[in-house]
Amino acid sequence: MSGTDRSAAAGEPVAAERAGVLRRVMRGRDPGEEHRASTPLELLFDLTFVVAVSQAAAQLHHALAEGHIGSGLAAYAAVFFAIWWGWMNFTWFASAYDTDDVPYRLLTLVQMAGVLVLAAGVRAVFVDSDFTLVVVGYVIMRVAMITQWLRAATEHREGRAGALRYAAGIAVVQVGWIARLWAPPGTWAWVTFLVLVAAELAVPAWAEYGGRATPWHPEHIAERYGLFTIIVLGEVILGSLAAVQSAVTEHGLTGTVVLIALGGLLLVFGVWWIYFAGNDAEFATLGTALTWGYGHYFVFAALAATGAGLEAALSAVEHRGQLSEQGAGLTVAVPVALVLLLLGALHRVAGTGSRGHLPLLTAGALVVLALGFSPPLFGLGGAVFGLGLAVGAILAAHLVAFHLQRRPPA
Repeated sequence: MSGTDRSAAAGEPVAAERAGVLRRVMRGRDPGEEHRASTPLELLFDLTFVVAVSQAAAQLHHALAEGHIGSGLAAYAAVFFAIWWGWMNFTWFASAYDTDDVPYRLLTLVQMAGVLVLAAGVRAVFVDSDFTLVVVGYVIMRVAMITQWLRAATEHREGRAGALRYAAGIAVVQVGWIARLWAPPGTWAWVTFLVLVAAELAVPAWAEYGGRATPWHPEHIAERYGLFTIIVLGEVILGSLAAVQSAVTEHGLTGTVVLIALGGLLLVFGVWWIYFAGNDAEFATLGTALTWGYGHYFVFAALAATGAGLEAALSAVEHRGQLSEQGAGLTVAVPVALVLLLLGALHRVAGTGSRGHLPLLTAGALVVLALGFSPPLFGLGGAVFGLGLAVGAILAAHLVAFHLQRRPPA
């Protein structure tokens, strides 16, 4: 009987559970628990990350529009790692140790505050290469995560070794991030960044292999990643709408703006459908789970970058910035092609999609990339609309292949 059922049986209102109990013992949740779904707290937590993703995508849009492609992409990749890694760590921890009591909720609040501090520092990274506020927000999130792991180590005897490894590994890397603020600018700053990223990525593998496996829930994890995908796509739609409104205000509703808007909508809908097409994800081994989980950094970053590309394309329509029409077409096509390649690989890793999914999406990515060079031939609006049609055609081919694969033999 679940905690809610016991409360109801004892005559206590179920609403009391939703209000958050004062204290529960933090034990590992059952990884085979049925009907495990995202909690209202997790959804509220995600909303703070929408703000951070929106800030990163907006700054990338400005960098692309002004022609600062190399520096803009580097800053975007760095900031997005901090955003994604903070979200991912909370998500996997919550899947295993969500007590939903008052201490757990308050520590989640601290992490949410850290996300907002990080979001406030995004612009400084792009404009001045100043990571101070981003690191402060990131460390706030990670200190709250260390506290959660220490609590798990104290109260969950079976998982103590792994929890202590997580806490120790995260703490050591945070010292590195703080020390990096005094690193000299230029090459050395980026070398230290990559070293610390590698250290962050190594902590879960070290902790899981060194102790008892953390009892995370595979279906819950897959649902959380799916929901965050929808959130990022929602940010793409919101940013694109704002850019469309700006273009219409400046030049009226032109055919090019209409085609870019329609193409962007087709892209979002097609990518969403491709992401969720197929069977539920399967994580047979820790390596599979980590590959699938880490691979989503590139999926989420590329999806948000697609929104920045659409905004840059609409800026090019207004003749704002330094980006050519062909450059604007590539700012949309490149992230979309990357998403298709990644989804093909992740569908294969997780056992979803059809057997021919990866070759199909690889071929589709090449077509999309070729269309990115087509604005001189079709115009910028025609090229973006063509990208939307191409993703729709890829989706249709995938659905046919998946149907034929699942159809029983005659």
